[in-house]
Amino acid sequence: MTVIADARFLQGNEACAEGALYAGCRFFAGYPITPSTEIAEVMSERLPKLGGRFIQMEDEIGAMAAVIGASLAGVKSLTATSGPGFSLKQENIGYACMTEVPCVIVDVQRGGPSTGLPTGPAQADIMQARWGTHGDHPIIVLAPSTVGEMFTETIRAFNLSERFRTPVIVLADEIVGHMREKVVIPSKGEIAVEARRKPDCPPAKFKPYDVSGGDVPPMADFGEGYRFHVTGLSHDDSGFPTQDSAFVHADQVRMMRKIYSRLPEILKWEETETGDAEVLLVSIGSTARSARAAVRMARGMGIRAGLFRPMTLWPFPDARLRELSARARLVIVPEMNLGQLALEVERVAHRDVRIEGVFSAGGEAINPRQILKLMDA
Repeated sequence: MTVIADARFLQGNEACAEGALYAGCRFFAGYPITPSTEIAEVMSERLPKLGGRFIQMEDEIGAMAAVIGASLAGVKSLTATSGPGFSLKQENIGYACMTEVPCVIVDVQRGGPSTGLPTGPAQADIMQARWGTHGDHPIIVLAPSTVGEMFTETIRAFNLSERFRTPVIVLADEIVGHMREKVVIPSKGEIAVEARRKPDCPPAKFKPYDVSGGDVPPMADFGEGYRFHVTGLSHDDSGFPTQDSAFVHADQVRMMRKIYSRLPEILKWEETETGDAEVLLVSIGSTARSARAAVRMARGMGIRAGLFRPMTLWPFPDARLRELSARARLVIVPEMNLGQLALEVERVAHRDVRIEGVFSAGGEAINPRQILKLMDA
């Protein structure tokens, strides 16, 4: 029997929705906002047919709250937004971090600040994705560069969210969200999909934040017999508020440790021609596509260029970038903003290497020749 591959010509936003459904997402709450709206459109059509639920909320604040509630009830949940909507979600993203509720937030970036350029691409939410909500908090941020990665990285986002009990952000940009490429949708089971780890104790002995078995506590669903309290206040292992400073500090450290002690499970990057690179490009998203083209052009001119592309943006892949930058004479950071990724590269890179940026904040993609010009300077 011949199995015909399910090959489709998809938009990035459509591929994201397909990835969420493949991962088992059965709830979407959101509010229409350019350039992410197609994700909501696909989910509104597909979810009811799969026994799921779609709801358009009154605003982005309510959408994030609904996603948290659905996840607490045991349903893998998604929201998608851009720019101003991402800003509005931040308080409830912090609530999800504090309460350790798994969920996935897609941010298809556009020009800003404020209303900015609703239809123009940008990569100006890099730092907001890491530090947008207040306080020390764990977060995982993935940065797809292709339509295919919008599918696979959305699946990975759900898997990491369930494994670590944390919100995960898929940080795309308008170009990746709206371009169309061939995507082969794998059969069920070809890509592993993680389920939530449930408690193995009787309900009477359940504590929602009992970490005696590890830094990531098991999670019961509302409605299956396990009663527990959920609050954004600092809480003890029972879920009720506490002001015990020693406990609160230890718990804050534990929430960060659950991410940073298991980096090999989270970090992912792509390298192009980095083996002998004396000029190292560091870029994400659609701009990395221009950077890869610039590498090819530079190699044709005899310039030993290479590309390092973080696919996990946060936590940042410090160690590998530090290693690569130590062998380079120049590091170039192309990005559609005024230097957010460059700041992180400056923090991490070898202290003797020169770092230059190629920045664009006007809603236009960066051309490979703009990058090449700086290499040849």
